[in-house]
Order: sequence, then C-alpha cells, then structure tokens
Amino acid sequence: MSKIKVAIAGVGNCASAIVQGVYYYTDKEPIGVISDKIGPYSISDIEFVAAFDVSKRKVGKDISEAIFEYPNLTKKFADLPKLGVEVQPGPVYDGVAPHMRESFQPMDKGPGISFVADKLRESGADLLINLLPVGSEEATRAYARAALEAKKGFINGIPVFIASDKGWASEFEKAGVPVMGDDVKGQVGATILHRTLVSLFHMRGVIVEETYQVNIGGNTDFLNMTVEERLKSKRISKTSAVTSILPYGKELEEKGKIRIGPSDYVPFLGNTKVCYIYLKGKSFADFPVELKVKLSVDDKSMFAAVMLDAIRLMKVALDKGLKGALIEPSSFLFKHPPVQATSDAEASEWLKGWLRNLGY
Repeated sequence: MSKIKVAIAGVGNCASAIVQGVYYYTDKEPIGVISDKIGPYSISDIEFVAAFDVSKRKVGKDISEAIFEYPNLTKKFADLPKLGVEVQPGPVYDGVAPHMRESFQPMDKGPGISFVADKLRESGADLLINLLPVGSEEATRAYARAALEAKKGFINGIPVFIASDKGWASEFEKAGVPVMGDDVKGQVGATILHRTLVSLFHMRGVIVEETYQVNIGGNTDFLNMTVEERLKSKRISKTSAVTSILPYGKELEEKGKIRIGPSDYVPFLGNTKVCYIYLKGKSFADFPVELKVKLSVDDKSMFAAVMLDAIRLMKVALDKGLKGALIEPSSFLFKHPPVQATSDAEASEWLKGWLRNLGY
C-alpha cells in the first residue's frame, strides 16, 4: 500500500498540529478521528512531501523546524524527525493582511502559480491542503489553480469558496481530480456545537427567534480576523452552517436575528478558543426558552483531527478515480460544503454510505 503524499500551503499553527498529529499517533490508537483506518489508510500512512509559505522565518527550513517558528505557538506534543522537506516560497497575493506583516514577515514577492505546480509534480504529492489565513481569497485561488495545473487533489480548509463554487468544482471535474471543502468544522468546535443546539431546538419543536455565536482567541488567526474585511466569507460560511438547519433560517438572517463569527483577539489565550453561544426560542404556548453555552477548546487540535480524516478520504477518492466536488465528505467535515446536510447526523450517514459504495 502506498503512502498518502501531502503538500501543505501555509505552515502555520494548523500545519503544526497536523504534522505533529501524524507522529503523535505513530504507535497510539487515535482519538477524535472517524476511524483508525479510512479505507486501507491509517494516520501513520500520511507523508509530507512539500510545503509552501511566505514567511522569511520559515522558507528554506525543514518543515519539522518551520512549524515551530514564530509566530506559531501550537504546543509541541510530538517528537519529529527531520523530514527532509524544505519549505518553498509561495505566492503572496492577499495571504498577508497589512496589519499582519510585522507578525508574518513576508517576502516582498513570491513565485507564480506554475512554480507551485512544478513543485507539486516534482514532490510526487497526491494532494494539496490549503491552510492559509482567513481572507486569503486571491492566494487560495492561486493554490487551487496550481493544484489543477498539476492535477492534484485539493482540500480547502479555509472559508474561500472553491469546492462549494460550481465553477471551480466544474474545473476540477474537467481536470479529472477531486476537490473537498470549504472551511473545516472542528472536531467539537463552535460551529458544530451551535448546529447541534439549533437542531435540538428544531427537532423538539422550539422556534428559534434569535441566536449568536461569538469567538475569542489569542493566535494569529484571531489577530488576522480583527479586520472585518477579512471576515466576509468566514461569516457567510459559519452562518450558513447554522441557518441551513432551519427551514426559516434565511428569514432569521434577513431579520438580523443571527450573528456568528470571531469577536476579539486576546493574546494570552494563545491557541485556546473560547466560544459563547446564545439561543432564544419560543416553545409550547409561546413560553420562552433561553440557552447560554460557553465552550473552551484548543483550536488547532480540533482542526487537525478533522483534517487528518479529510486527507485520508481524499486519498480514497483519488484511488477510486473520483473527480470534482466530493459531496459527502465535504458535507460532514466542512462548514460550507457544496451541499449542506440538514444535520450532522444526516451528513454522517451520507459519508458512511459514500464509503460503502466505494467498497469500504
């Protein structure tokens, strides 16, 4: 059985948790993933063969060292060997917001799409995962274009609409390779918890009248997202993930009765994300129901658990010759998939059926 050869765009905190996660579970039974094996693949079958970044601190270093460079602050939880994979310069575009230049120390100018495509081919990568900062619209499209040019699978972990965009999905189908996304749902993150609570209200006949979700954290993701213009797609992604549960979800949004998204950057929190969720509803005989919840998690371990599943599902799809948007895996693992299930339980059943149809 072959290894799953993975290329990474964006060597930040998410990349650190993902790379470390593979080595952490070399000889342990994994927690928080769909299964020890997806198809024939275990987590230990993942091999990192290429990486791209724009930070002067990271480019040129082995990925095992680059994932611990400032401003990354993901805790070291696994011992890594030197991987022999040098971080390559990537396209800059809008990947670094003006207020993030001091933290990221980006190169003045990065290479073009063809450079990335060539490196993907040279490395023998099966797939490319996009881990760029939120708001990196142009840069994400550049990496998606490079994956198309190199005919590699593409997993979009951030809220830029690629897999869920019919035009992009069609391009991947024509190229004969699969695409998965958009915007990862954490293992037990704010969005999946919010969806579950809204689903519970709806299932039990309570009318949701208003709801909010606000998140705070202390890593560069939250610093990046202090600029509202970087958040347009993020708010759409998180909001649609919740409103899709309700038949009147769009109406709730139009009335301004729902607000979801990052709220503030609190440096001392580091990778800890704190989420506050509020729901107000109307129950039997018009009596009110109010729910207030606080969730505190390590943001990047939540992300990594899901991405390690996504990588293995993508490899299964590649093995089977699938192309275009992967509907069922995307619906279960991502906030803004091509087709939104009405609940995560339904999305889970879709994924199980998908795997059964592939013979797993």
